[in-house]
Amino acid sequence: MNTRTVTAAIAVTTVAALLAACSGGTKAGGSGGGSKTLTLASVDQGSIEDVVKAFEKANPGVKVRYTTSGADQYQQQIRTQLSSGTAPDVMSVWPGNGNPGATYVLAKPGYLRDLSDQPWAAKMPPVIKSVAQYQGKTYNAIFGQNGIGAVYNQQAMAKAGLTPPDTWTKLLDFCKAAKAKGTPAFALGNQDNWVTQLVLYALVATSVYSHDPDFDKKMQSGQVTFATSPWTTALDKYLTMEKTGCFQKNPLGTNYEAGQQLAATGRTLGIVQGNWVIALLKQKNPKATFTLKALPATDTPSETLIPAAAGAGYGVNAKAKNPELALKFVNFVMSPQGMNLFVTKQGGLPSLPDTGFQVDPSLTELSQFIRSNRTVPFMDQRWPNAKVQQTMLSGLQEIFSGQSTPQKLLKEMDGDYKAGS
Repeated sequence: MNTRTVTAAIAVTTVAALLAACSGGTKAGGSGGGSKTLTLASVDQGSIEDVVKAFEKANPGVKVRYTTSGADQYQQQIRTQLSSGTAPDVMSVWPGNGNPGATYVLAKPGYLRDLSDQPWAAKMPPVIKSVAQYQGKTYNAIFGQNGIGAVYNQQAMAKAGLTPPDTWTKLLDFCKAAKAKGTPAFALGNQDNWVTQLVLYALVATSVYSHDPDFDKKMQSGQVTFATSPWTTALDKYLTMEKTGCFQKNPLGTNYEAGQQLAATGRTLGIVQGNWVIALLKQKNPKATFTLKALPATDTPSETLIPAAAGAGYGVNAKAKNPELALKFVNFVMSPQGMNLFVTKQGGLPSLPDTGFQVDPSLTELSQFIRSNRTVPFMDQRWPNAKVQQTMLSGLQEIFSGQSTPQKLLKEMDGDYKAGS
């Protein structure tokens, strides 16, 4: 996910998302290179803007030159920039090891500065610290927790006379009823390959982990595989949702942005995404109300789990041109002011306790699941390399286009997993 990862949080997405991605943009905030100028690359469009403004206000004379881009584009670019010495001072970094922009992947070759000596590093909860670190050192300023679920447009739901389902059977009935009313249940933007994982992760959480919480440990020891586990069940349910009409026509012809537009304007009843999408939906339709609910995968509601994990954070370039200002920025992000501003704009939850944050009503269920320990990390955050996720993303697009099959994809993921780190 480009999300999602999904780590205790949610997560993710996402995303990613995390797992979170967004359309591109750039803001020039003064001439580059000066001691009062910070360069920044972010995937947090819709929230980074206000954080930058608050940081500049708190530091008179400082200017932040930043770019925003979608996760796919960002992940393709950041390694090239780091290896060529053209990367910004501060950059988005995902938790764990799931994609080319993740903590392990960037810290291992020495691209990131060790942040273990910063005041917030020791305060991270263990579940978040574990994916913010590489070999016991902290490299990622993770400010929020995220979750993946069904985000419903409450006004569209009321118009359709429907309520969120809490079992698998009710979910399929919900999709059929929504389709009959001419408003598909969920928008699905599979043109952006990172989006393809989100529905699957939401279904895997319950299908796999509700009965086998040690599944990841068994994968690592070689006791189980993707192709011989309930991952097959979850992927089958994903395709069943597609065949039942849970999504709009032609998901492969719909990108992330267009999917947001469908859900925000009520042309679908919702969207399966990370909680980070809520802020973007509100921007597109400020009058609407959006609520995140768990996506059921069985007919026993008490079995339902939500993928939840640490969201993408920020790392400091080990060769930053302005390291002092870079550290000042990540410390601002991890302060109660910066953290609460970020998660409020994103519709998330803070990664550190005691920030005084008031949970948005849209995230009540996610917050309850986290407190009740009914979450699992985003799956990719515990995989041994980024290739597993990349194979999954491209393979899901191929399945939706009829060029591959679930069994073929899961066997390919097993091959990449066994290759190790």
